[in-house]
Amino acid sequence: MAAPLSRVISTSLRKNQTFYNRSLVVSTLPRLLNNKNAKLCDDGGENEGSEKNINLTWVLTSGGVFGVGYLLYKWRRELSDYMNSSNIGSMLLPSVHASNNFFLTDISQNRKKYNFIADVVEVTAPSVVYIEIKDQKRMDFFTGHPATTSNGSGFIVSADGLILTNAHVVVNKPNIQVKVRLQDGSTYTGVVEDVDMQSDLATVRINKTDLPVMKLGSSSNIRPGEFVVAIGSPLALSNTITSGVVSSVNRQSTELGLHHKQMGYIQTDAAITFGNSGGPLVNLSGEAIGINAMKVTAGISFAIPIDYAKEFLKKAEARRNNTGIKNTSESAKRRYMGITMLTLTPDILFELQQRNNNIPPSVRHGVLVWKVMLGSPAYISGLKAGDIVTHVNGETVVSASSIYKVLENPGALILKVVRSSEVLELRVEPEEP
Repeated sequence: MAAPLSRVISTSLRKNQTFYNRSLVVSTLPRLLNNKNAKLCDDGGENEGSEKNINLTWVLTSGGVFGVGYLLYKWRRELSDYMNSSNIGSMLLPSVHASNNFFLTDISQNRKKYNFIADVVEVTAPSVVYIEIKDQKRMDFFTGHPATTSNGSGFIVSADGLILTNAHVVVNKPNIQVKVRLQDGSTYTGVVEDVDMQSDLATVRINKTDLPVMKLGSSSNIRPGEFVVAIGSPLALSNTITSGVVSSVNRQSTELGLHHKQMGYIQTDAAITFGNSGGPLVNLSGEAIGINAMKVTAGISFAIPIDYAKEFLKKAEARRNNTGIKNTSESAKRRYMGITMLTLTPDILFELQQRNNNIPPSVRHGVLVWKVMLGSPAYISGLKAGDIVTHVNGETVVSASSIYKVLENPGALILKVVRSSEVLELRVEPEEP
């Protein structure tokens, strides 16, 4: 055991000469004890040299034991002081520090600190309304009340009950009744005051005051990639929230096949479905920067810039103050078919064909049926959302204006429709205004 001990001490203290010199005493001690000249004799004390060897053995043994103990004590103490006073401890043993930001951080505030979308919704949602269109000529089989033909959204722009929405939400057929439901669940009958079919904007007024008003922002300074929140009522589920970013700030109407109005639409990837139409597109400051208008496909939706809406509201107010007569637009006098459509430009058609294998490459033109109103002539004839109308009465359909032009003339419409790689022919009897 002594030999390994000497090697351990020598190795541990090889960098310290003082410690090494002391360890030499310990390393020579076993050899002295094993020397034949120092062994104990049993001649009863008759040999004087033997007595001296015994004394030498006792001295060396006692001194060796004491020296080893002392050296071990000193070695442990000085080694501890040396490691504490130098960087050797940090080099030999990795230091572990408990970070306050990791183990001891209070995460209870993260929900309040980082839920900025929820903060926006809390401020803006009370001013968003659900709009339901009732057909006075059709009764619901179960309730006996006028049947719901379509629904949409809107938001309050004046505390005296003025609501902004899309024109296609409230002007879609004769003999309709507009019902407006607020966030608290109360329902009011709305009156359509102003309509601009070209910009697809309309106002509805309800008999209610002291309403929460949506703050109107500016669409001229928005940036691609900016966070936005879409609030509306998809599938009649009022105050539904979706979020995304601005994909493009100025998508021209000609790119979308909307040639009747030169407008730069806001493109967003926030989910917008049928019931979102007319609802606000809100920035993180809680300001409406657009009016949700249409969805082409998943991840591609469009909103009317709020600057157009502010100009529309300004003209409508001036008209009411000067004449007191509401503007319902001559376009509303067309025969009613009951669809919302989108012109298939080459870019949009290519994108749809890439995403949907059911659209054959042979389709080069037409309009995409975006929405079919429940109970409308188009609905009764079997037309469905997602259908592509390529011909009407034998004439090629190149844009939505082709359909509008035919609706100005009497008679039924014979539509050639592409649906899931099938070509159908449907007959539609539009209603007179």
